[in-house]
Amino acid sequence: MRPLHIALAFLVAVIWGANFVVIKLALTGFPPILLTALRFTLACLPVLFIPRPAGIGFKQLALVSTFLFTGHYIFLFMGMDRGMAPGLASIVLQCQAFLTMLFAAGMLGERPKAQQLAGAGIAAVGLAVTGSTVGLDVTWIGFVLTLLAAASWAMGNVLMRRLPPTPTLPLMVWLSTVPPLPVFALSLLVEGPDRVWAALTGFSWTAGLSLLYIVCLSTLVAFGIWGMLLREYKAGVVAPFSLLVPVTGTVAAHLAFGETFGPLRLLGMALLFVGIVITILPLGKRQVATV
Repeated sequence: MRPLHIALAFLVAVIWGANFVVIKLALTGFPPILLTALRFTLACLPVLFIPRPAGIGFKQLALVSTFLFTGHYIFLFMGMDRGMAPGLASIVLQCQAFLTMLFAAGMLGERPKAQQLAGAGIAAVGLAVTGSTVGLDVTWIGFVLTLLAAASWAMGNVLMRRLPPTPTLPLMVWLSTVPPLPVFALSLLVEGPDRVWAALTGFSWTAGLSLLYIVCLSTLVAFGIWGMLLREYKAGVVAPFSLLVPVTGTVAAHLAFGETFGPLRLLGMALLFVGIVITILPLGKRQVATV
């Protein structure tokens, strides 16, 4: 990869890692379901000048977006609102890597390789060890909701595999047109009109700027760069940079909130991370990353 593109890949990892801290700040002003609706309301505005990807109907967009965006972010935002620490969330959410493999085996008939099964097994042990540390600083409901977010993301990944090839940014923008109305209605139903109105009229500068970060940097800029890199290089060259996201996420959470990890949780997080690395990296003798 060219040095500039390596730098851009690192930038995306930093943006996405810091996003977990930013979500926590945004939740100080917006309830989680409303935050999801606002994120995608703003993220879909570029549809005014970006045409819908060719060969993709709205039903296909709706099905993919329901899992990849709506379920993924409602569960994640609710999990972090209900006690999931941002640094730990950045690690646990990456379970989507081996969950995608499992769902693809069941739905697409893609038989996992021995390397992938070994990685999934190690990651599962790491998840169990990490889960055993849930207590005063992290709630069970927050932990489970974050796992559901990872499962929803993984299902969205598998469903997106069925779509025809298309540039990443237009696809992300048009997928963002699906959540706003139903999620806003869900927010009114679950969080209540009074809480929604109070959030929309009384949010702080911190929450407002955090929302803009989530929409502009985390969604549009980062996905735009990521899509450009995937068009320039093979997926096996670009995808490993996503493993930096939990690293930058845990560092950002430590710097912003002083989040710390005991020995047992560090062991669980390390096993989870190693399992994901084994699952997605081309470690076989025949697989050599090329640029």
